[in-house]
Amino acid sequence: MDQQNQAPFENRLPLEELNHSAFRIRSEINKVIVGQEKVLDLLLTAVIANGHVLIEGVPGIAKTMMAKLLSKSISSGFSRIQFTPDLMPSDVLGTMVFNTGKSEFEFNKGPIFSNLILIDEVNRAPAKTQAALFEVMEERQVTIDGTTRRMEPPFLVLATQNPVEHEGTYRLPEAQLDRFLFKIKIDYPSLEHEVSILANAQSREDKDELSQVNPVVNAEEIIKYQEMAAKVIVEDDLLRYIAQIVDKTRNHSALFLGGSPRASLNILNAAKAFAALEGRDFVTPDDIKMVIIPVLNHRIILTPEKEMEGVKPEIIIQQIIDSVEVPR
Repeated sequence: MDQQNQAPFENRLPLEELNHSAFRIRSEINKVIVGQEKVLDLLLTAVIANGHVLIEGVPGIAKTMMAKLLSKSISSGFSRIQFTPDLMPSDVLGTMVFNTGKSEFEFNKGPIFSNLILIDEVNRAPAKTQAALFEVMEERQVTIDGTTRRMEPPFLVLATQNPVEHEGTYRLPEAQLDRFLFKIKIDYPSLEHEVSILANAQSREDKDELSQVNPVVNAEEIIKYQEMAAKVIVEDDLLRYIAQIVDKTRNHSALFLGGSPRASLNILNAAKAFAALEGRDFVTPDDIKMVIIPVLNHRIILTPEKEMEGVKPEIIIQQIIDSVEVPR
């Protein structure tokens, strides 16, 4: 994504401000994070598409730091929730507390009542606590004691999990995974990028990483950008292209479970958001290819045989993408 990539055509939508803001956010985060350009692009896409993100990777590769830096670049409410095996739903959502002065119960909001929510190690909490996220992630509201309380927009959950460690963890059910727009897998940095990480740490000396990043946009601007991205044009042949790819996941011999219509809608919304970030008011096949793997890789289930062979979901998805003719 490049702010200088201004198309030589007249946009129907005024996307210059959005494109410039995305460039500035990436510049701020790159003061600390090195070599994760695609991950940053996907995180920004999720923000503009108004979708939640699951970030997966081994410890020590800046999953949590990346989420914190993103929240620092956006001037809005932020909460961090560390999931643990003894965490209760009320610790996340809030609880009714008796006010002795008023002789009545009052609702004490939990940390979920914010704009950007970082849930660290989301698979460490038991199923009851994970289930507490179902309503708030899907409908942006919480119902407690029969009273519904809506979340203030924008509302975005960034959750992290470690794919290697299984002791003391609880696997997220498919219904919970389906609430996430993207599952972003972060790998180890290359040798050159790791050298740059060490150089950055050396030059910062004792300065905190978060202090290096300045706010770029506020909550109201994010809401405006989200509304703008929803108006991006998608041609009928690209709608069919998305549907064909998702349909093939339902009939593939290596897959036990394919993508649902929700997956198709998420691909559509994410592609529109990415196009808007690029400064275009229309979607291209490359926009769809950019988002389709992170949208699908946590929604499909491999057959037991393929799992035993160690096949990765993204390999099957890429094979399906390659088998579908790209619209001209």
